[in-house]
Amino acid sequence: MNNLASLVKQTAPMSLMEHLEELRSRLVKAAIAVLCCTIFSAAFTTQIIELLIAPYGNKIQILNPTEGIATYFRVAFTFGLVLSTPVVFYQFLRFILPGLEQNEIKYIIWGVPAATVLFATGVAFAWFVMLPAAIGFLSTFQDVVFVQAWQAREYIPFVTSLIFWIGLSFETPLVIFIFAKLKLVTPQFLRRQWRFAVVIIAILAAMITPTTDPFNMALVMLPLFVLYAFSILLSYLA
Repeated sequence: MNNLASLVKQTAPMSLMEHLEELRSRLVKAAIAVLCCTIFSAAFTTQIIELLIAPYGNKIQILNPTEGIATYFRVAFTFGLVLSTPVVFYQFLRFILPGLEQNEIKYIIWGVPAATVLFATGVAFAWFVMLPAAIGFLSTFQDVVFVQAWQAREYIPFVTSLIFWIGLSFETPLVIFIFAKLKLVTPQFLRRQWRFAVVIIAILAAMITPTTDPFNMALVMLPLFVLYAFSILLSYLA
């Protein structure tokens, strides 16, 4: 904490070119983190794919020679991106560090763990609640007339996108807290606009939800609305 505070205190105003150079440096470090995590994930991608297809219960088809390889590296990159999220968020916080007051440096300390916990909570919700419900609905829909034989190029992006975007949506409280800290929103504004928030949440749920039934859409809307209410409480702290 003292080191960070000292860093802010000693940081002189930066020119536009210095800001751009700092941004480039942070982006390079974030990209290196994503690359290293992707390489690490590649060592376990087979086990990850087996885990992803477990809710479906069968092997998934590939229809061309390169589809299996493309799917393998897509999964490795996706999970590399997930694993590198704390580092990417840390680089973002370090980029905005010179603009913070000394009493705001504490947000660097808890910001990265908070973002990690929120994202992990969203991933857990997607895996244990949303994904079984969605696959259960889709795999049994009109099974008297349809033969279910899902393809890797459709199934894997469907599962990874669902997990990733729900995990990302759980970052809402942290994003709103930052907006409140920057005085872009206020608790009073958030309370007054709850009806618009419901509409936006419904639109986001419709985009995230892989099915058209109201049950699965409600599964996404409910936690998002709870997170919005929690965000209002955090905006008071900001």
